[in-house]
Amino acid sequence: MSIATDIVQELQSDDTLMDILTGGVYTDKAEINRQDVPDAFDANGEILPCALVKLGVETPRGPYSRSVQTPLIIYFYQRAGYTSIGGAMTRTYNLLHEKKVGSTTWQVLYDSSVFHQRDAALDCPLSTLRFIAVLSR
Repeated sequence: MSIATDIVQELQSDDTLMDILTGGVYTDKAEINRQDVPDAFDANGEILPCALVKLGVETPRGPYSRSVQTPLIIYFYQRAGYTSIGGAMTRTYNLLHEKKVGSTTWQVLYDSSVFHQRDAALDCPLSTLRFIAVLSR
């Protein structure tokens, strides 16, 4: 199982977060779109509050010869405004920062946030949280 899958399972197991992200939490997708992720949209084709977890470029990181650092970027979407995104980002930070998630992770650490962006393809608000997962390879 990958760290992205472990993160998604951790987020999906939190009822409070899933009450906010009614469109779900996904990984292993290049992007959120109506064809690949239909559950992220309502009956009118409008995007629901949802998140997409993507991995960055993994690099070696000590202190052990088999430890690595894997960047995680979590994209948060909603149809209008940033209220759901803000609540979901706060909850996600609290669920992941300084936590051990999955069997091979030593620690997930908050890295940065990007607020109040727009996804041009979906024409909707977008914000991101970035974490670094330190894990055993």
